[in-house]
Amino acid sequence: MAKRVMIADDSEFMRNLLREILEDDFEIVGEAENGVEAVDLYEQEEPDIAMMDIVMPIRDGIEATNEITNNYDDAKVIMCTSVGQEEKMKQAIKAGASGYITKPFQKPNVLNEINDVIPA
Repeated sequence: MAKRVMIADDSEFMRNLLREILEDDFEIVGEAENGVEAVDLYEQEEPDIAMMDIVMPIRDGIEATNEITNNYDDAKVIMCTSVGQEEKMKQAIKAGASGYITKPFQKPNVLNEINDVIPA
């Protein structure tokens, strides 16, 4: 059975890119445009993994990750960052992120990171 993935990113372009990378191997259960939607979507779907952009409006990915990992012990969140966001990455790991990928996304890197976090 395919692992279930949700995508949270305020950029439609990035969501589409991630969906294209993931849809062959995973079931995409939904997409969110900000941290509030991401938490709501996570609670509705309880996906195997959440792809979470760090920089989003209303609530950022770090706040959303913190809430999700506090409420779900087995939550797996992979942060999506731009180069140069090392400080935010440290905050995200403290918030409970399981791993991260750097933009621009490349399919092998994305799949490797997911497989590290949730072995098939």
